[in-house]
Amino acid sequence: MAPTDTAFAAVTAVAHRGDPYVHRENTLPSIHSALQAGAGAVEIDVRLTRDGVPVLLHDATLERLWRHERALAALTVPQLRDLTGGRVPTLAETLSGVAGALSASSGRLFVDLPDPSAAAATVAEVHAGGAAGHVYYCGGPASMLAVRRADRDAEIALTWTTLAPPRPALLAEVRPRWLNYRFGLVTPELVARDHAAGLLVSAWTADTRRTMRRLLGAGVDSITTNRIGTLRSLLHAPA
Repeated sequence: MAPTDTAFAAVTAVAHRGDPYVHRENTLPSIHSALQAGAGAVEIDVRLTRDGVPVLLHDATLERLWRHERALAALTVPQLRDLTGGRVPTLAETLSGVAGALSASSGRLFVDLPDPSAAAATVAEVHAGGAAGHVYYCGGPASMLAVRRADRDAEIALTWTTLAPPRPALLAEVRPRWLNYRFGLVTPELVARDHAAGLLVSAWTADTRRTMRRLLGAGVDSITTNRIGTLRSLLHAPA
């Protein structure tokens, strides 16, 4: 029997960096496209410019996406705008630009922090924009410890890269709601173990129907994908 919306209604469909096969990743058009496609959350990556402003960029440099061999940490926001035609949004611009779409769709932003040094400024920007209710965070232990220090109430997905469970002391300090795994690590047994510990399980980045079906069968609570339309079609396929 095919998956149905009844069977998987609680599974969150997370669009990885927006809708990157339609619009360039981590841009406002990409985020809007993902929300229009029915994403329950849109994962974005946040780093800091030289002048300490949170902006949307996954890589430490502009080379892959923008063809400039410049490190983001060496650029001010005006310099970044000049190099990218203003297409790399600040986090403040993002929160303002998608607020209506998030409210209309009950969607959220899933903020990935590859650099722990960006955590405090990111959390502060989220609160300044009145967006705390629409944002949750993911990243490795250092980043999520920094988020927890900045916000005692933040919802956290701790990215975990091994089959061994996190140490109890780390869990007690970070207090994650989710454990966030690369999809190849996820098994029914792992999901059952984490559920028994009171944790939700998210998996990234699944782009084939076969992998999505396997993760759904394993009982995950969230799937992150570059192909949000494909995942949505599986979640709502007729019986």
